[in-house]
Amino acid sequence: MLNIARSTTTADVGVFGGSGFYQFLTDVETIEIDTPYGPPSEAPLIGSIGDRRVAFIPRHGNSHSIPAHRVNFRANIWTMAALGVRALIAPFACGSLRADLDRGHLVVVDQLVDRTSGRDGTFFDGPETWHQPFADPYDAALGAVLADVGRAQRLTVHEGGTVVVIGGPRFSTRAESAWHRQMGWDLVNMTQAPEAALAAEAGLPYVGIGLVTDFDAGLDKDPTIAPVTQEDVFAYLRSNASNMADLLMTAIPRFDLA
Repeated sequence: MLNIARSTTTADVGVFGGSGFYQFLTDVETIEIDTPYGPPSEAPLIGSIGDRRVAFIPRHGNSHSIPAHRVNFRANIWTMAALGVRALIAPFACGSLRADLDRGHLVVVDQLVDRTSGRDGTFFDGPETWHQPFADPYDAALGAVLADVGRAQRLTVHEGGTVVVIGGPRFSTRAESAWHRQMGWDLVNMTQAPEAALAAEAGLPYVGIGLVTDFDAGLDKDPTIAPVTQEDVFAYLRSNASNMADLLMTAIPRFDLA
């Protein structure tokens, strides 16, 4: 496992903001942290939720200036580890590959399939080598808390699901989307890999929660559903960002960080 020196500033929980989720905390301090991989997407903002210190980094920058394939995942994870977080929460926008996973639903995923290429997906480039166990990429206990809180807030939450991660920035073709459905995968996203694997290498309990914004390239059995566009996704995210923020505000004090 990776050994990362701690910063003098610490946090209990880390949160990565996904597309459309660029602001989260108030009354914050900005912390500058150097990493061997360059700067994170943004300098982390540290604030408090109850008695928990929380670090927030928007993956794509404050104005979505960093596309998924250019996110410096290693610097982002290194920064959270240096801050000493004991749980890492990863909201993400996603397309649904199933008719019953509708727009606005939340999915606490438990598996991923990495179809990206060319990304820096490990801290162990040599000479030190480490083969990370990764059978279960996500922390089930953290996911259960998120699901319970979401349901209490009258959100539609699904526990369990597989997200297939594509390279982007383009969306899927109809053939690719159909293949993903035929494989039995549930969601499609562009950032869960290598983020989850790097978190595992850094020893950080990690949970991904997807906000469904679209139906990818459409659904074969419903020709009225058009393929996804960037404008549609961003508009949907803006209208639902407050739900995600409320969920995290309530869930974070309930995490068992022992």
